[in-house]
Amino acid sequence: MVEPAAGPPVSSGAYRRPHNWRRWLPERIIGFFLLLCAAASILTTVGIVSVLIFEAAHFFGQVSIFEYLGGTRWTPLFASKHFGVLALLSGTMLTAVGSMAVALPLGVLSAIYLSEYAREPVRRVCKPILEVLAGIPTVVYGYFALLFVTPLIRGVSENVAVFNALSASIVMGIMILPMVSSLSEDAMRAVPRSLREAAYALGSTKLEVSTRVVIPAALSGIVASFILAASRAIGETMIVTIAAGQNPTFTLNPFIPIETMTAYIVQVSQGDTPTGTLEYETIFAVALSLFVITLGMNSLSQFFVRRFREVYQ
Repeated sequence: MVEPAAGPPVSSGAYRRPHNWRRWLPERIIGFFLLLCAAASILTTVGIVSVLIFEAAHFFGQVSIFEYLGGTRWTPLFASKHFGVLALLSGTMLTAVGSMAVALPLGVLSAIYLSEYAREPVRRVCKPILEVLAGIPTVVYGYFALLFVTPLIRGVSENVAVFNALSASIVMGIMILPMVSSLSEDAMRAVPRSLREAAYALGSTKLEVSTRVVIPAALSGIVASFILAASRAIGETMIVTIAAGQNPTFTLNPFIPIETMTAYIVQVSQGDTPTGTLEYETIFAVALSLFVITLGMNSLSQFFVRRFREVYQ
């Protein structure tokens, strides 16, 4: 019996089914559409940053960057012009720090309760109610601070001005509270149940498990929520515009009117300042400074997540 001649070896990938264009063409169209969506977000970011840098370059061509970063007086709309951004930066940091003093402890305590203490039916009710705070328009928060919180504070002390940083900070802390609570609670619930059970087996109480096991294990997510909430507070506009005032002052006193970087941008953008003037270009310098601050804080949160994230099998 004659055996057939052995031909060249056929690789596993030599055989290919013929392309079915009815399946291939829609997939290519969908892939191209998704690519356009991703490219649109990237190009939008590049466009915003380019506009900020281009317009801010015109401003710094007329104003020294050392005067801008080191000065404590900000009066670009006055006859005697000064361009010290520290006056706006101090107001921004004052309200942001005050809001974090409200949001961080309340947010973490709420997250501990929802993650470790609340029963599932209670959690399903409480968490959506807490997250409703994030859906309230910020202009409503601003008038709530001006018409409700400020009179309460002035009832305690007459040294508090009508427009002040304290009421804006308190209400802004309430606004960002859901962000801290929700992100922290998600990070705590991601901790494996086995760690809790091991701690309970050693005789730990629920409070000890929450503070000595769960929080350290979820620390990267909790810190990331803090930084993201701080970035949100720094970029807040309407609350500080309505409740904190428009008096750029280099101060750490929360009882007097101040002006934040975002509130100044709103003030100049109302249309009274001619386009192309030095006063108009200040909003791009301030916006670029605000962008650098928030970008740095977001990068810091990403670093914490990557550096201190616990990986469990």
